[in-house]
Amino acid sequence: MADAPLLSVQDLTVTFPTPRGPVRAVDALGFSVHRGRTLGIVGESGSGKSVTSLAVMGLHTGAEVTGSVVLDGRELVGLPERELNRLRGRRMAMIFQDPLSSLHPYYTVGEQIAEHHRVHFGSRRAAARRRAVEMLGEVGIPEPARRAGEYPHQFSGGMRQRVMIAMALACEPELLIADEPTTALDVTVQAQILELIARLQQDRGLAVVMITHDLGVVARVAQEVLVMYGGRAAEQAPVDDLFAAPAHPYTRGLLDSLPRLDDRDDEPLRAIPGSPPSLLAPSPGCAFAPRCPRAAAATGAERRRCEETRPSLVRDHDRLTACHLSPRGDTGAAERPARNGGIR
Repeated sequence: MADAPLLSVQDLTVTFPTPRGPVRAVDALGFSVHRGRTLGIVGESGSGKSVTSLAVMGLHTGAEVTGSVVLDGRELVGLPERELNRLRGRRMAMIFQDPLSSLHPYYTVGEQIAEHHRVHFGSRRAAARRRAVEMLGEVGIPEPARRAGEYPHQFSGGMRQRVMIAMALACEPELLIADEPTTALDVTVQAQILELIARLQQDRGLAVVMITHDLGVVARVAQEVLVMYGGRAAEQAPVDDLFAAPAHPYTRGLLDSLPRLDDRDDEPLRAIPGSPPSLLAPSPGCAFAPRCPRAAAATGAERRRCEETRPSLVRDHDRLTACHLSPRGDTGAAERPARNGGIR
């Protein structure tokens, strides 16, 4: 089907065994991404964002992964490692948060990109080297032929991230997963990296999954947003709808925590009270209930339902929300982060 998603994830669950018991880091998660589109996945640290991306890539060791991950009609869960190795880099690729730890310090960046190309295409060294130089130039690294002979430590943080993008796209994958690709970069370099990813996506028709805790990044690049909390989906909606009228109280809290240009200098930052849930002893009800202002204001049966019954994702037009007390979008919605990452 022409409109079928490139990536379809259904009922994805990732459980890690620990001495204190199993930890379900991702719990029955589902989403899809089409070619040429970007899905932003947001949430606090520990919400399951990176675990989800690694599960899609088949990179978890020692974890139980169940559910379904379908890439262009092919089921990836349960696929032998040898088959997954053929797909990684060739059909799907990932950019990690810290490029310095992802690049090998003993090999030049050109050698590392060329090796990646040789593994998947069996190309000769000279051809792979030319491809490496070509990709370095495409991601905006000046003098790519010379810089291909340099080592990772000789590059700035932003340039190392460009190298990682060049390596990820050297074999023309269809799916790109970017896990916090701008976290350690200053604001100007962040904007350059995001613009680079957007340009390459447009040129190549990539499906992109952007993992981030930065709502400004989501507002800049994504068409769809998935908000995660405690390993579960809290809300999923088109980006404009989510910023204009968040339906889940956790989404509302994330937006309220953003600093605004019109804030007074002495005004404290707004934070969500309480702590993220324990994944060792998950609540039988809504994971956000202990921190939720709606649940705190509820009484009787409504309060018990929040505390004792896990909410299901309910569709309202293009939005999915997992909240027993969700309104049809919060009328006190925050203004949307501007395209430069600030708040307008």
